[in-house]
Amino acid sequence: MTPSDYEYLRKLLKERSGLDLSADKQYLVESRLLPLARKSSLPGISQLVEKMKGGASALTAEVVEAMTTNETFFFRDKIPFDHLREAVIPALVQARAARRSLRIWCAASSTGQEPYSIAMCLKEAGPLLSGWRTEIVATDLSQAVLEKSKAGIFSQFEVQRGLPIGLLVKYFSQNGELWQINAEIRSMVQHRQLNLMQDFSHLGVFDIIFCRNVLIYFDQNTKANIFERLSRMMEPDGVLALGAAESVVGITNSFKPYPERRGLYRPNVAPVIRVGASTLVPQTLRAVASAL
Repeated sequence: MTPSDYEYLRKLLKERSGLDLSADKQYLVESRLLPLARKSSLPGISQLVEKMKGGASALTAEVVEAMTTNETFFFRDKIPFDHLREAVIPALVQARAARRSLRIWCAASSTGQEPYSIAMCLKEAGPLLSGWRTEIVATDLSQAVLEKSKAGIFSQFEVQRGLPIGLLVKYFSQNGELWQINAEIRSMVQHRQLNLMQDFSHLGVFDIIFCRNVLIYFDQNTKANIFERLSRMMEPDGVLALGAAESVVGITNSFKPYPERRGLYRPNVAPVIRVGASTLVPQTLRAVASAL
């Protein structure tokens, strides 16, 4: 791969996915794209780039997908899910007692371990959410990983990473070396293809957003923009969960820390105004004041 090839790929990935590769990440590109070049019967990455420049849109989509598919596993980092069970769900159940519903967005959901971990947390809440309507929306840039997530089928290796044995026995059925999560848990998760670089306001307003271990690949301006847009899609007392190595500090004022719960944040915005039965429209304090 020549320096010009790498610069072409860096620019393409930044525009298409927000992935911001530094100058020293050439090894990562080679490890991800050489197998794709061979699969396409091309001798190397330079030929892959040449074909992309020639207008091979399907190949370009495969390149973006190969570079943006990230590691995931059940109950990753554990602490956010402890927070969900111990603090977030009980607080929101109390606050939403009148409407008895919760909406959760799992952004960059990959092959499904995270949204299904959330679904199991909701299921394990038992009587606390009995009779409630819960909705989990799982989105990802890659259609391939969404299809795997929809199937809910995982290898022995995948279910051994982070998944407690009690939940494996309770919610999965085994077929040879594979495990499938049961239909009830699968039905709790909706799957939609989505690029965080594009408008996502059509998803509506959420009580909880998990956006973990994806923004670390973006530059500061892109992170700030996404944080600001996320804040406008949340209830005033909603909760944003970030990855263990992520923070809003020094990037945005759109969120403030959730008290005594590391990795959780609340939107630092004015309340939403309800229009009709279900539409929620965020408003700034200035806009509200000017309307009075």
